[in-house]
Amino acid sequence: MRDQIVAGNWKMNLSFEQALQLASNINTWVSENETKAKVIISPSSIYLQAIQEIVDDQFIQIAAQDVSVAEKGAYTGDISAEQLDSIGINTAIVGHSERRQYQQETDESIAKKLEQLFAKNITPILCIGENLEQRETNQHFEVVKSQVLNALTPQKTENLSKIVIAYEPVWAIGTGKTASPEQAQEIHAFIRQTLNNSFGEEIANATSILYGGSVNPSNAKELFSQPDIDGGLVGGASLNIEDFSQIIASF
Repeated sequence: MRDQIVAGNWKMNLSFEQALQLASNINTWVSENETKAKVIISPSSIYLQAIQEIVDDQFIQIAAQDVSVAEKGAYTGDISAEQLDSIGINTAIVGHSERRQYQQETDESIAKKLEQLFAKNITPILCIGENLEQRETNQHFEVVKSQVLNALTPQKTENLSKIVIAYEPVWAIGTGKTASPEQAQEIHAFIRQTLNNSFGEEIANATSILYGGSVNPSNAKELFSQPDIDGGLVGGASLNIEDFSQIIASF
């Protein structure tokens, strides 16, 4: 059975004290409420170890927001999979649309990052999705298929069952716009069919696919009720306990 997941991507937000307080509040809420979803939070890299130490991993997993393409060496500012592993981080976001846009990440570099994570048995959350122009010119299926295959085809077959995919329509991130549940389900089903066609039914049926376009308490339940949507990668609404807990409770 596929994992149901609610992952909070905090991006470059919150002071250290604010991050510690929010992590503590989420940990307390999850520990006191029966939740069906696996809960993941992804703070800034400089907070990872401190937050890892104050939350209970039976309630919350901590994810990095990125990883280096390189194993080690002269890559100032990068963080390697080995370094993440050394502090107990077992999940990392890869290929977020903001990194594709602002850091010019390519499908090739994202595939290399996946290889680094798999080598340390760290679960990747692979982000894919089209921008507004690609959606309006009906290229979204082609774009998403290409991103999936370019990232996953180079990987060892035995690693493919370890991945989580987050579909994020770029035109809906931080804009308040959200794909309708029907639009989201359509492309999630397409992603699963792409996995099935290229890597087999077992991989397709086991892969959790999250929706990542302005998930909030008012739309989460309807989105998560779709048969191929297994949860959400949540941005702004993950930065306060009230909204994030309501999204978790949507399952």
